[in-house]
Amino acid sequence: MPVRQRRGRETADRLLDAALAVHESSGRDGFTVQAVLAASGVSLGSLYHHFGSVDGLAGALYARCMGELLDEIAAACERARTARGGVRAVVLAYLEFVVEHPDRARFIHASAYASYLPAHAEAIEAVKAPRMRRIRAWLAPHVAAGSIVDLPDPLLEMLLIGPVAELSRRWLAGAVDLHPSRAARLLPDRVWASLST
Repeated sequence: MPVRQRRGRETADRLLDAALAVHESSGRDGFTVQAVLAASGVSLGSLYHHFGSVDGLAGALYARCMGELLDEIAAACERARTARGGVRAVVLAYLEFVVEHPDRARFIHASAYASYLPAHAEAIEAVKAPRMRRIRAWLAPHVAAGSIVDLPDPLLEMLLIGPVAELSRRWLAGAVDLHPSRAARLLPDRVWASLST
């Protein structure tokens, strides 16, 4: 990689890392361009050069965090030998990600209804699409074999990821007193029950 390109990537990564740290330490209200610039040591011009806007930075951070989560989920189900094992692996991988990377998980869940997501939907989809294809590719033969209920992809995804995502969102917000380690003992079989035929 040419030096200039490498430096550009390093600057973009520094901005993304700083944005995540600012969000984690200061929350949504403290997530300002001034705070990110101060934490990163990067100029406003560089931020705009790499991301176009503060919303572009937030959209890129969301895409990066979501990509990391989906990588974990896809890898977990791909290692499974059975449909039940794969569903359980997805739930456990999601919960493990939330515990190991609460800053990233908190940003994902805090962004769910953020105004910047629609404006950057294309870039976010470019990150999510190949990972979701891996998950769908894993699901497809189990659906064809009759082990997993045959539903449209969005409904399958909601049943597979929706319950664990909602539990995680509430736990990260402090609204639920159910640690993911306890949920890991209870939730995988319930999700499997909702998907099995």
